[in-house]
Amino acid sequence: MKLKRFLLTATTVFAVSGMFAQANLLNAKSPEEIGVRTKSQKAIDNDKPLEYGYVDDRDVLFSKIVWEKVVLDERANFPLYYPIDTNNIGSNRRSLYDVLMKNIKNGRIENIYDDSYFRTKRTLDDIQAALVKVDTTEMGIEQLNAGEELSAEYIDRRELTAADIAEYRVKGVWYFDKRQAELKYRLLGIAPVAPDVNFIDEEQPDLVELFWIFFPDVREVLHEAKAFNNENSSMPYSFDHILNSRRFNGYIYAEENVQGDRKVNEYITQNALMQLLESDRIKTKIRDFELDMWTY
Repeated sequence: MKLKRFLLTATTVFAVSGMFAQANLLNAKSPEEIGVRTKSQKAIDNDKPLEYGYVDDRDVLFSKIVWEKVVLDERANFPLYYPIDTNNIGSNRRSLYDVLMKNIKNGRIENIYDDSYFRTKRTLDDIQAALVKVDTTEMGIEQLNAGEELSAEYIDRRELTAADIAEYRVKGVWYFDKRQAELKYRLLGIAPVAPDVNFIDEEQPDLVELFWIFFPDVREVLHEAKAFNNENSSMPYSFDHILNSRRFNGYIYAEENVQGDRKVNEYITQNALMQLLESDRIKTKIRDFELDMWTY
């Protein structure tokens, strides 16, 4: 099973690396030619996300939906966070948040939702209050009180950027495919999480989910966007590959349960260590199902 996963991962990485890793870098005669692919390269470009295989509901012997926190302070999760300053870096390198926001604004990502159950669709205008804070300075208030027109210099505009993203929350399902006799994972949704923009300058502002995205709906976009590979910069990983292959470290903060999918911190309060242990207990319980299938 491990060998099969390794071969699949290696094949995917090598297939995409030749097409997107600084195209034409060694043959460019001017900086403008870097990243521009030739006609022959475009002609053979048949690169797309690796399609999910069809899974019949009757083949799913066991499944469990879990929600995880992917904290961006951890080194394993840096490829999702950096770069946060795009002024002094090439346009081919962007953080996951920048990729999502760019494609929401240009319309390639059409559907965003207000929660992880994907029931209510939102628009970019709907979420502006969570992304941008516009305030008037004291000098501007004095100007308004004096009956004068408010000057642009007295308008304080604060917009969330990639540097403000503290974590991602992902929703996925672990399931046992009895046809292949294997425990598998399918990512269902992802949400960027940042401090409340209205209280972002406080010491410990509350974290809020900005929006949720149904992951299968954005795989094409995330496959085209590349994250930096610290081991070999000529073979960048796509964000689709990073997330699908679980190349991140996450903590389970909720599982589907009879108490309305209550979160771990709702029944284990004010004890971070016990919450981590509970997260590990849930993870172990899921993994043990596959091992128990071979126990007689």
